[in-house]
Amino acid sequence: MEKYYPSKIEPKWQKIWEEKGLNKTDLSKKGKFYCLVMFPYPSGDKLHVGHWYNFGPVDTYARKKKMEGFNVFEPMGFDSFGLPAENYAIKTKISPEKSTEDNIAYIIKQLKQIGAMYDWSKVLYTSHPDYYKWTQWLFLQLYKKGLAYRAKAPVNFCPSCQTVLANEQVIEGLCERCDTEVEQKYLEQWFFKITDYSEKLLDCLKKLDWPEESKRQQENWIGKSEGATVRFEIENRDREYIEVFTTRPDTLFGATYMVVAPEKWLEICEKYDINVSKDVENYIKKTKNKSYFDRQYK
Repeated sequence: MEKYYPSKIEPKWQKIWEEKGLNKTDLSKKGKFYCLVMFPYPSGDKLHVGHWYNFGPVDTYARKKKMEGFNVFEPMGFDSFGLPAENYAIKTKISPEKSTEDNIAYIIKQLKQIGAMYDWSKVLYTSHPDYYKWTQWLFLQLYKKGLAYRAKAPVNFCPSCQTVLANEQVIEGLCERCDTEVEQKYLEQWFFKITDYSEKLLDCLKKLDWPEESKRQQENWIGKSEGATVRFEIENRDREYIEVFTTRPDTLFGATYMVVAPEKWLEICEKYDINVSKDVENYIKKTKNKSYFDRQYK
């Protein structure tokens, strides 16, 4: 057998596949199999080896289904609208439109080099108006039904970059881009009332052909708990109380203390003019600047 030279053989056959349109999908044919992979977001100018752990196995599975006779549709798209693309544009001092388009062009070149079965005639970009007009339309329908609302909630905020950061962009309490200490800031933002559908989501999980571990993770994420809401009166404060939810109201008579979030404690102290010691004040300040994940698990 002739020795395999990827740099010679792969471009040759990939060109032939593209000319023949082997990966184009006729969606009118029966026996369809829709194989969707996670869309990359072009917040950098290239993909790294970790991306292949995502794209490679999925494409291998798609090829298996094609060999079994299925009409496989494997599209590609780019999650190109939002914080990562904006942060990259700030970092490189290039307009988001140009940096995003340039990054996508290079990433497409990389994806083609692995010879995946993506149908490049069917690509979507979340930053293009012909896509996001539908996400805006969908949002308006949710808003009209009372399923979209505004409320204040804590976010990771970099005072230097003047932007909100995702959890993975905070490294040991610092902004990954400029190493400024990240603050927990309460900002008004939009939310969807997915809790209205928690029971339905739990019921539908039973019908899914998923691994049990994946279903269990989803159940934990939904986080259904059955219990009671109990009011603890504040001493010497008429008709004032702290409300607590518990799954074990039968054990309340053995309770010796309760944990209150720093923000809540400050609110109580300000309301009732309670003096706060310097140590407690420092602790509250330190804890307030921790992310939700750090508060829960560290």
